[in-house]
Amino acid sequence: MAAASPRAIAGLVLLVAAVAGGSTLWQRWGERSLAQRLAAVAAPGDIRLISSDTCVFCLQASRWLTAHGVPFEECFIERDARCEAEYQARGAPGTPVVLVRGQPQRGFSAERVARALGG
Repeated sequence: MAAASPRAIAGLVLLVAAVAGGSTLWQRWGERSLAQRLAAVAAPGDIRLISSDTCVFCLQASRWLTAHGVPFEECFIERDARCEAEYQARGAPGTPVVLVRGQPQRGFSAERVARALGG
């Protein structure tokens, strides 16, 4: 088998870089579109996070919602006795528990929340 020429290798590297860059742009566009959809259908009080101070997924969800201007409420089970009682009553295996118009979802998925809100 003949060795690939430096020109062919450079072309292949450029192709891979272009595909990777295009994929990243496509992903960002999709996330921005989802965020706009979610922000358009979410009203104050529709989304509530039951969080924990030590939960990295809770922090990610909170940051994502805040960064995209989606209204939500958040309570922490370590800081709020009513929040902890609600968490315990739901028998949740972990946090975050995302309540969408009172209906629980385990974990945070912006797509799942948007669907639950009709967006």
